[in-house]
Amino acid sequence: MHLAHEEYLPHISYDSVIFGFSGEKLKILVLEYRTNSNKQTFALPGGFVRMDEPLDAAVERGLSERTGLEEIYLEQFHTFGSMERFDPALMRDILEGQGHYFENHWLLGRFITVGYYALINYENVVPKPDELSDSIGWYDFDQLPKLMMDHDEIVNKALEHLRTHLDQKLLSFNLLPERFTMKELKQVYDAILGETQNRANFQRKMLSLNILERHEKLYSGGSHKAPYLYSFKDRK
Repeated sequence: MHLAHEEYLPHISYDSVIFGFSGEKLKILVLEYRTNSNKQTFALPGGFVRMDEPLDAAVERGLSERTGLEEIYLEQFHTFGSMERFDPALMRDILEGQGHYFENHWLLGRFITVGYYALINYENVVPKPDELSDSIGWYDFDQLPKLMMDHDEIVNKALEHLRTHLDQKLLSFNLLPERFTMKELKQVYDAILGETQNRANFQRKMLSLNILERHEKLYSGGSHKAPYLYSFKDRK
């Protein structure tokens, strides 16, 4: 294990809620750990900040290592420091499950964690576990397994923040292809908000925001009701 304490800031970590979209379902990337007690343990992808790097750069590095993607939209949304996230027995169980036996180790200490979320098209991702976990995979948001420590709270807080600021985050979406239909955009909203939007009202609202550029129609046969394709006017 290469997590030498001299390389990292003490007692500071980050955890990332990586949202993906399947076309119908909102998904979240989740790690699974094999523990010494053979207990299934699930967690959000996270990591630590090196002594010589900014926090945002550490999170971008971690996201790239887990997904293989670069230049993904990330948003910091909350800092978590409750005593729920101090569980040295669980961390020892995880470390021993990977064959690491320590009387004392910096990973067994208490950590304040900074929460980030990312929005990506999950079809572009080949997930890769970190050096302590055994596997990583996508889970539908409504079928998430119980997550370790306070990670369920982190997920709920991330989704709450995303829902509250959804209109403002449109230009940052990596959930859709460069060009998409109004139906596909509505499906993203429906999945994130957890409810079905009225089609006519939704289209009226989206067009009123003046952030979409309309392109040619998407023909899939002889239908005269082919939908228009759209893109965001500025995705920077």
